[in-house]
Amino acid sequence: MKSIVFIDTSHTNLLPLTYTRPVSELRVGILTIAEKWAQRLNLPFSNITQPYLQAKFPHTPGEDQLVLAGGLLPDEELLKTVQSLKMNEVLMRGETFIAARTGNDKFSLDSLSNYKTIPYSSDFSEVCYPWNIFSFNGQEIINDFELLTKGRKSAGIDGTNRVAGKENVFIEDEATVRFATINAERGPVYIGTGAEIMENSVIRGPFAILPGGVVKMGAKIYGPTTIGPVCKVGGEVNNSVFQGYSNKGHDGFLGNSVIGEWCNLGADTNNSNLKNNYAEVRVWNYQKELFIQTGLQFCGLIMGDHSKCGINTMFNTGTVVGVSANIFGSGFPRNLVPSFSWGGAGGFAEFKMEKALEVVERVYDRRGKKLDQIEIDILTHIYEQTAKYRKFQ
Repeated sequence: MKSIVFIDTSHTNLLPLTYTRPVSELRVGILTIAEKWAQRLNLPFSNITQPYLQAKFPHTPGEDQLVLAGGLLPDEELLKTVQSLKMNEVLMRGETFIAARTGNDKFSLDSLSNYKTIPYSSDFSEVCYPWNIFSFNGQEIINDFELLTKGRKSAGIDGTNRVAGKENVFIEDEATVRFATINAERGPVYIGTGAEIMENSVIRGPFAILPGGVVKMGAKIYGPTTIGPVCKVGGEVNNSVFQGYSNKGHDGFLGNSVIGEWCNLGADTNNSNLKNNYAEVRVWNYQKELFIQTGLQFCGLIMGDHSKCGINTMFNTGTVVGVSANIFGSGFPRNLVPSFSWGGAGGFAEFKMEKALEVVERVYDRRGKKLDQIEIDILTHIYEQTAKYRKFQ
């Protein structure tokens, strides 16, 4: 095998997070799904994704490729099995596609009948719905921690900190951790290059913070939680995943949630992750276009990229916020906030495309990033694709 290709098998079920990325680019644990496979197999990767995303996430043709379902999480048995595939074999569990080995640059799920089927009977984990991300996050932090730290020595931890389970703490170079309390007895703690844990923060593993991330002073973070690259997080956080470049810089509770990239949660934003009657949480599903059962008693906020909320915002259990929404005001907004909408509990209006792009440009500029035509085309496509949800009265 010379390369890996990820194919979007659960794209619609994972919206709004996959409006702006292929499934394999979702972060679960410390690494993205694509990075997990690439590091374990030591192979380059590319994506077969939605046409409007392909320019940003190109597919690199090859003569001998391993095609994987985009949400597939690696384990030892699965790794051995996919590596043993011969050319023109496809690995299936019942009707579920797992992997194929192919020299066909135009591979598609419609062509599986052209391949020899290899049945797979063992269990495996696959990210098929947004809540799978925080549900699988604990085990994935453990798996990624072992992969990233094997045979390496931690930079060490400053004597000003209080640490339990020091052997389960790994700090990369140029990270800053002072006067913090870290308990890694229940799961590892990984602190990435250049990350900072500020004074009086209290962290319980499993926990990961990626390069450039910041935990603000006095934060209380319960694992399993992941803070993606260049995120700033404060207040109280429990079992949540920040994909990257997003901020929750102030007090307020976030639990059992997934926050996309370039989001901002205003001061004292809180979300409910448990219904008052302790019933199973239902969440909006874009494929079925209705609220479906999650099988979970705890499920909080799912927020797509570029969305923002003002101070004192309150989110109900199982709320889904689309891409580039702007939420503010008192009371609980609806459980489905459409992409490119503006408002709150009192009602919503359309967040016009030109205004939304102005905000994106300003936010990118703060991080030294330029809004290019590829990004504009992606956001324009999402704006048009989601228009049907913005039929406000």
